[in-house]
Amino acid sequence: MEISSKENTQFFSNSTILPLDRSSFKSESSASKEKQSRCGGIKIFLGALSFVYFAKALSGSYLKSTITQIERRFDIPSSLVGVIDGSFEIGNLLIIILVSYFGAKLHRPRIIGAGCLIMSAGTFLIAMPQFFMGRYRYERFTSTINSTVSVSPCLQDKNQTPLSALEKSQAKINAGCEKEAGSSMWIYVLLGNLLRGIGETPIQPLGITYIDDYAIEENAALYIGCVQTVAIIGPIFGFLLGSLCAKLYVDIGFVDLDSVTITHKDVQWVGAWWLGYLIAGVISVLAGIPFWFLPKHLPKPQSRKDSSTSSEQSKFITEDNKDQHKSYQQQVTIADMAKGKSREFLSWLLKFLPSLKNLFGNPVYILYLCASIIQFNSLIGMVTYKPKYIEQQYGQTSSKTNFVIGLINIPAVAFGIFSGGLIMKKFRVDVLGAAKLSLGSSFFGYLLLLSLFAMGCENSDVAGLTVSYHGSKRMTDYEQALFSECNSGCTCSKNDWDPICGENGVTYISACLAGCQASNGSGKNTVFFNCSCVGTLASPSQSSSAVVGPCQKGNECPKMFLYFLVISVITSYTLSVGGTPGYILLLRCIKPHLKSFALGIYTLAIRVLAGIPAPMYFGVAIDTTCLKWGSKRCGGRGACRLYDSSALRYVYLGLTLVLGMVSIFFSVAVLWVLRKRSSPQDEILSANGERGACGTKSRTDNFVNSDRLIQTTYWPEKETRL
Repeated sequence: MEISSKENTQFFSNSTILPLDRSSFKSESSASKEKQSRCGGIKIFLGALSFVYFAKALSGSYLKSTITQIERRFDIPSSLVGVIDGSFEIGNLLIIILVSYFGAKLHRPRIIGAGCLIMSAGTFLIAMPQFFMGRYRYERFTSTINSTVSVSPCLQDKNQTPLSALEKSQAKINAGCEKEAGSSMWIYVLLGNLLRGIGETPIQPLGITYIDDYAIEENAALYIGCVQTVAIIGPIFGFLLGSLCAKLYVDIGFVDLDSVTITHKDVQWVGAWWLGYLIAGVISVLAGIPFWFLPKHLPKPQSRKDSSTSSEQSKFITEDNKDQHKSYQQQVTIADMAKGKSREFLSWLLKFLPSLKNLFGNPVYILYLCASIIQFNSLIGMVTYKPKYIEQQYGQTSSKTNFVIGLINIPAVAFGIFSGGLIMKKFRVDVLGAAKLSLGSSFFGYLLLLSLFAMGCENSDVAGLTVSYHGSKRMTDYEQALFSECNSGCTCSKNDWDPICGENGVTYISACLAGCQASNGSGKNTVFFNCSCVGTLASPSQSSSAVVGPCQKGNECPKMFLYFLVISVITSYTLSVGGTPGYILLLRCIKPHLKSFALGIYTLAIRVLAGIPAPMYFGVAIDTTCLKWGSKRCGGRGACRLYDSSALRYVYLGLTLVLGMVSIFFSVAVLWVLRKRSSPQDEILSANGERGACGTKSRTDNFVNSDRLIQTTYWPEKETRL
């Protein structure tokens, strides 16, 4: 009986063990499936977010590449182009608070998808004026358009000209004429860029926090680094797309290209700027589609379930109201969130003000913030008008300029950012070392930029503007100098801009002002004869010929452009090396629980105080160097046709360098504060005595004891792994 009872006991025990094994097997199987689902979901989200980053970077860089095209197409000055460029930041700031507050409680992937649709709508809106404002009209002498008959540009009879500049200047300007000319169509470009800024707003804060919430902790930094890497590729394709579209005529598909009498090397040429925006808009639509099919929540990693730390979303819910934890797990509507917000806002305000005071009481953070604001003013202004500077200073086409920037400068910036992070990791650079590396990068970068002052081209010889008709330097009042004895018998207008190149290598504003009596040929092959103002310096009275288009810059200019490219690439790389150390310095100089708030204030300050104003005042400064303004069809000042090369070089590079040097001054102050705070307490005690140490301690209480900046034992576990 004992044996049988033991056998029965063993039998029942074995029979009870079997179900346990099966259940554990099932739990392991379900856990494995959950892990695969989580990994698959987060990787799909990662791929979709990377594509969105690529799309927004492509459209943003393409806008930079079309600055000069937009300026010529709409006949607007550089200052107004700066306003258009800054409208993106304005749109971003309009809803950043709403997105940041409500976004974490709603369906984040779908909000990002909606943002992509808004961004694409804005991109399409930018291109719309092309289809409503009529065909592009450039200034050309009558015979160069549709005739092979010899016609005299130096007209004595006004009735011979169907639409002369003289008639335009004498015509009365009225609202109907201005509307017909499409002079206000640039507003659609501004509104479209504003919409782009609104649509781009939720992508970064909601996308990065979604990855941080549902990715394994050790993989989160890698995923974010992948997204940022893809974002760097976007500008390369954006500028290359700008280079391709700049070679195509603006009205391609609408007019016969054989009738176009200008080439892409002409200063009046406008490329198919609108075509790139249509392509970018389609890419933005495609990038937003996957987010409509992604879930609101993903299964959380086991490490995050077990750890005491939680995601930003759950932490927000737990800290604010633990009793309503279950209600937030259910579907939350905007109407529900709108109830009782006054008390919640007051509670938030009571927490906000002490945090703001604590943040602004940190001297390193304030000094670094000031340095960054001024440096970004310098860099944003420089990047915005770099295509214009290359075109005007070195006589390059828009297509070649965009190609060079996209294929050379942008990769140099990406490599510089990567090198900065690699140096930080390889040499285990601490906070003080990061400040030194950031300062050294800025100092040597702007020092290299200083050498560009010697790598400019001289002004082209333009009769009546840069030189007189006798070959000497131009007079003070250049508008009066446009007329001379050699063209006194012609009926010309000083508002025309239809340049021709004389045999003497001098550019003349128009064939009429060159005193040309006859012409032959049509289109690009037109040749002007018997030009009384064109002649050698030895024989000024000798009549000569001229061809359509301005003369090329001096022989030294191509060589100077090559030097400029080399120094520009090295400068871009050098300045970018300090990007990662500076970012690490920003993260290390604040309390851990204030990181998100500090980064938000930092981003807000950069956008408001650098992203919006820099293109505007850079554009105003560049406009002051204009020598010849174009005229609109119905009167009024249009876009600038010719800049003073020397003045443009001094204004563009000078403004960039002055701002850079001021930012270096604040960076030196950051380094000085860090050195002062990093002194050991025992050395201070031995040097200054107990009283001095107490004084130092009282001064450094907020920094060392609260922020824990210099204590390297506090930070090894908080390295940013990108």
